[in-house]
Amino acid sequence: MDFVHPVEAVIPGAQGRVLAVLAETTAELNLSTLARLAGVSVAQASRVMPSLVELGLVERREVPPSSQFRLIRENVAAQAIIDLARSRDIALSRIGAAASAFPVSPVSIIVFGSFSTGEADERSDVDVIVVRPDDVAEDDDVWATAVERWRNEARAITGNRVEVLEVSCDEVQSRLTSEAALWRDVVRDGIAVHGLTIDRLPEPVHA
Repeated sequence: MDFVHPVEAVIPGAQGRVLAVLAETTAELNLSTLARLAGVSVAQASRVMPSLVELGLVERREVPPSSQFRLIRENVAAQAIIDLARSRDIALSRIGAAASAFPVSPVSIIVFGSFSTGEADERSDVDVIVVRPDDVAEDDDVWATAVERWRNEARAITGNRVEVLEVSCDEVQSRLTSEAALWRDVVRDGIAVHGLTIDRLPEPVHA
C-alpha cells in the first residue's frame, strides 16, 4: 500500500487527488484553490466535481463569483475516503491490536523506519522491533510461531512486507543506547504500537 498518497493510490487520476485534498480539510475550497492543492489543472478539477456533487460526496455552495466545495463527511462513501486518507494511523492501530493473539504478550512492539515517519509507499517494508519477555526462550517454538502469525497478519493489514527484528527485554536497552544507525533511528522515530513505549522499557538486569 502507498501510505504517502493512499487515496490517489486507490482512486487514480484527478478525482483521487481532489478527494485526497477534501478529505484532509473541513473548510470550503473554491475550484482554483482545490485544483492548486490537488496538483491538477482547474479544467481537470471542473470535470470531476459535478459527478462528486451528484454522488452526494461533495457539497457545492455558490458564493459569487465562485463556487465553494466541501466533502460531506457524514456520507458513507466520504467516510470511507477519510478512513483511506488515515490508513497509516489505522494500520498502526490494527497491527498493535493484533498482538493480543500472542500466548505471552510482547514487552513492546515498535514500528520504525519509513512507516513510522510517514514515508512508506507500496515498495517500503514495515520495519518492526519485537521485544521478547525474558522468561520466553529465544528458541521457544510456540513464541516463534506466534511471531510469524503476527507478522503475516501485519502484512495482510498493510499490504507491505513486514521485517521483524526480535530482541529480549534484557538486551533492548543496550541496543537503544548504542551508536548503531538502526537503533538511533528507532529511538528518534519509533512508534510503540503495543506494550511499553521506548522511554519506559526497563534497564537490563545484571547478575
